[in-house]
Amino acid sequence: MSVVDWVVLAVTLLTIVGYGVYKSRATESMHGYLLGNQSLPWYTVCLSVMATQASAITFLSAPGLAYSTGMGFVQFYFGLPLAMIVLSITFIPIFHRLKVYTAYEFLETRFDLKTRALTAFLFLVQRGLSTGFAIYAPAIILSVILDIDTVYTTLFIGGLVIFYTVYGGTKAVSYTQMLQMGIIFSGLFIAGVMIVKLLPPDVGFGKALHIAGKMGRTRVLDFHFSKDNFYSVWSGLIGGFFLQLSYFGTDQSQVGRYLTGASIGQSRIGLLMNGLLKIPMQFLILLIGVLLFSFYQYHQPPVFFNKYELGKLEKSTHRQELQELKTAYSAVFNDRTKRVGELTAALDRGDQQQVNRSRNELKAADDSAKAIREQVGVLMKKYDADANTNDNNYIFLSFVTGYFPRGLVGLLVAIIFLASMGSTSSALNSLASTSVVDIYKRLVKKDGPDGHYILASRVSTVIWGVFCVIMALYASRLGNLIEAVNILGSLFYGTILGIFVVAFYFKKLDGTAVFIAAVISEVVIYVIHRMEIIAYLWYNLLGCALVIGIAYTVQYLFIAKEKPATGNERK
Repeated sequence: MSVVDWVVLAVTLLTIVGYGVYKSRATESMHGYLLGNQSLPWYTVCLSVMATQASAITFLSAPGLAYSTGMGFVQFYFGLPLAMIVLSITFIPIFHRLKVYTAYEFLETRFDLKTRALTAFLFLVQRGLSTGFAIYAPAIILSVILDIDTVYTTLFIGGLVIFYTVYGGTKAVSYTQMLQMGIIFSGLFIAGVMIVKLLPPDVGFGKALHIAGKMGRTRVLDFHFSKDNFYSVWSGLIGGFFLQLSYFGTDQSQVGRYLTGASIGQSRIGLLMNGLLKIPMQFLILLIGVLLFSFYQYHQPPVFFNKYELGKLEKSTHRQELQELKTAYSAVFNDRTKRVGELTAALDRGDQQQVNRSRNELKAADDSAKAIREQVGVLMKKYDADANTNDNNYIFLSFVTGYFPRGLVGLLVAIIFLASMGSTSSALNSLASTSVVDIYKRLVKKDGPDGHYILASRVSTVIWGVFCVIMALYASRLGNLIEAVNILGSLFYGTILGIFVVAFYFKKLDGTAVFIAAVISEVVIYVIHRMEIIAYLWYNLLGCALVIGIAYTVQYLFIAKEKPATGNERK
C-alpha cells in the first residue's frame, strides 16, 4: 500500500478505538461493563447486532464464495426475518423481565445448575473456536500487504482487539460497532462502483451480470433438495431459521448486544431491523463477488491469489515448473477472453444458438484454468506440506490491493479490519460474561463486590483472547472461512436451541431429562457430521428436534417412574 493508504488505515482504526474507549469511560459496575447499563437506542442495538454477525470473514470470504460458486449462499439467510419475529415475541421479553446478564442464567431458574453449566460450556467451546476464525480473517490482509506470515499479523490483530474490549466492556463494543457499520456500508458501495468502472467501456453493469449468469454465477434460488446441496430455499428457510433462532436467541455474543437496549421495545426494533437489512446487505456483498468474476473475464487473474504462498514457490527450486504453469495459464486466459468476446457479441445479436456454443466453450476454458490452479496447489504442497492451498479468502483482497486507487485501498482494508474488530470484540465480551456470570460467580466465588467481578471479566477477556488467537493460527487449514464458521456453529446451535425451546414451551420436562438429551444429541450430531449424511444447515433442526424427543423419552420412560415431579418447573 502507499503512504496515503497507510495514513487512511491508521486514522480510521485509531478513531474507532478511541471513540469506543471515550464512550465507555467511567464504567465501574457489572451492569455497566456487561450490559452497558441497558441504555442504548434501537439503532445502536441494530448496528451492533449486524456488526457482530458481519465479521471480516463476511467481507473476505463471501465475495470469494460468489466468485467461485455464485449467489446461492444468500439463501442461507432466508430464515433470518422469521427468527427475528419469534425472538421479539418470546426471548426478548423473558430475558428483560428476568434482568439476566447472560441467556444461560434463565436455564438455572427453569431447570437446574448442571443444565445451565452444560449450555454455557457448549457456547464457550463453539464461540471460542469460531472467534479464532474472525481474528484470522484480517490477519490475511496484513499478511498480503506486508508479505509476511499470518502468524505475526494474527498476534497483532488479536492484541489490538483484546485491548479495547478489556478496557471498555460491552459499551465500547456497541458504540464502536455503530460507527464501524456506517463506514462498512459506504465502503462496500464504493467497491461495487469501482468494479463496474474498471470493466471495459462496452461492458456495463447489466452485461457483466448477464455474462456471469451464463456461467452459472447469478442463480439465487435453488429448490432442489439434496444432502449434498448446502444452499437451497428449503435449507435456508428451515435449517437457516433454526440456526438463526439459536444464534440470535441463545448465543451470548448476540444476546449481550440486544440486552443493552433501553427497553423491550428498543431491543425488539433493533432485532427486527436487523432481519430486514441483513439479506439485502448479504446479497450486495455476494453481488460484488459476481461482478468480480465478470471483471476477471477481461483482466487476467493471478494463477494463485495468495501472494505470500505464491511468493514462496517463486523463490523455490520449483520456480521453473511454476513458470510453465503460468505460461499455460496465460494461454488459457487469452482463449477465455476470446470466448467472452464471442459470447458478448452473440448476446448483443440475440443469437441464442451462438450464446449456448460460446457458453460451453467458455466453461471448458474455465475448467482448464481451474485445472492449472490445482496443479499450482499440488506444486505448493510438494515444496511445503503445510502450505495453505485454498486461496478463496484472498480473491477480493487481491483485487482491492491490485486495482484500487491510493487512499481507497486503505479505506477498504480498514473496513475489513473494522468488521473483524466488531465481531471479535463482541465474541470476547460474551465469552468473558458467560465465564464470569455462569461459571465463576456461580461455582467459584458467589458473593463478591462488583469491582472484583469487573476485574474477573477483564482477566477472562484476556484469557479467552489468547485462546482465540491460538485457534486463529490453525484457521488457514479450514478452507473457505465463512462456510467453516457456519459449519462449526451448526454443530452446536441445534442442541443449544433445543434446550431453550424445552425451557420456554415444554414445562413438564425437568433439568435431568434435558441434560441427558443434550449430551446424547450433541454426540449424534457430531457422528452425522463425520459421516457426512446431510448438509450442515439441517444439523440445527435435527439437533433441536433430538433434544425435545430424547428429553420426552427420558422423562417419561425413566425419570417419571423413579420419582415424582420436583416442582422445579417454571410456573
